Amino acid sequence: MARIVMKFGGTSMAGTERIRRVARIVQRQQAAGHEVAVVVSAMAGETDRLVNFCREASALYDPAEYDVVVASGEQVTSGLLAMHLQALGCKARSWLGWQLPIHTDDAHSKARIESIDSDALLASMAAGEVAVIPGFQGLTADNRITTLGRGGSDTSAVAVAAAIKADRCDIYTDVDGVYTTDPRIVAKAKKLKNVTYEEMLELASVGSKVLQTRSVSLAMKENVRVQVLSSFIDEDAPAADTLPGTMIVSDEELEGLDMERQLITGIAADKNDAKVILTAVPDRPGAVATIFGPLAEANINVDMIIQNVGRADTDTDVTFTVPQADLDRTKAVLEANRATIGYEKLSTDPKVSKISVVGVGMRSHAGVASTMFKALADRGINIQAISTSEIKVSVLIDSDETELAVRVLHTAYGLDAA
Repeated sequence: MARIVMKFGGTSMAGTERIRRVARIVQRQQAAGHEVAVVVSAMAGETDRLVNFCREASALYDPAEYDVVVASGEQVTSGLLAMHLQALGCKARSWLGWQLPIHTDDAHSKARIESIDSDALLASMAAGEVAVIPGFQGLTADNRITTLGRGGSDTSAVAVAAAIKADRCDIYTDVDGVYTTDPRIVAKAKKLKNVTYEEMLELASVGSKVLQTRSVSLAMKENVRVQVLSSFIDEDAPAADTLPGTMIVSDEELEGLDMERQLITGIAADKNDAKVILTAVPDRPGAVATIFGPLAEANINVDMIIQNVGRADTDTDVTFTVPQADLDRTKAVLEANRATIGYEKLSTDPKVSKISVVGVGMRSHAGVASTMFKALADRGINIQAISTSEIKVSVLIDSDETELAVRVLHTAYGLDAA
């Protein structure tokens, strides 16, 4: 018998028939003798609808009241799932964020979980009751409802799994696992049996939409084993213990599971970045601080950064990327600080794409980057910027060449035959 947290996203909870299907999946796990807690998202599209209500009420809405409104979507699905489970003969009840409670800080609309009181939850599960918990929500020290930001239900599920010391956290989505790249781009993409936390964190941060970055980071911190599965499976499918999803585990555990690992785990693409170029920035100590300090104060995340060699020790060009959604704010901040920065010209390009190669095998193998650069050069794909980490190499290219670049690199690293 295992203790399992099961998480179902918005597409899995979109309407009565899908919730009924989810109830049957949960029932099979309980029938197998497991202690089960379920974390649910709001129905697909519901959070957007609730957010629009807030915007219509006031352009400068109170963030605390915003949380009260948008947290209601998960409350509905948790209650409905509990009802469906009861109709199937399962003992089940919903536990709202304030009933456990799930303690968070007071950063409304983007709160962080601080702790979860699990005693009542564990007692309920030990008595054979399925606990249904709305994701995305918590409670401040002064008893105000909070929400965790977009994708927060994944984080809720991992946090609950850590609090009750679950054997694993099964996250059910509209895909059946983590692939070497997007199967819609590369038909030969293969589903991965196992991925490390670090690899998944890098993949999530550079465009893979399977899991939210924050949830992976928490899973790594708390050493929660996470399995990615599809909720759109046949009615007579076996329990999740035997389904071929993707397990996300520690590097140490993976070494024992897979001795013959691929050098590269996956290729990710992200079209959500924009390029910013500042021309003729004075080449002096502290110059880049005058650029990135104001951007940090405006909560704008900067990714790739390139500073060209100075011209005659007088000035230099600085290139970097920001999220496309923050491009207008970025331009406003830079223009407001032009006198301090001293740049000559500001230009931007939203028509770029970030292509990333990820794999823990990079730590012990040379030539990964050169393979990437040669493969792209052979197909005439120009690299505009480069950034690296211990297990990732990312390049910036023209967005029109995204799909071609992904296919070329998938082949270059031997992933077609994985």
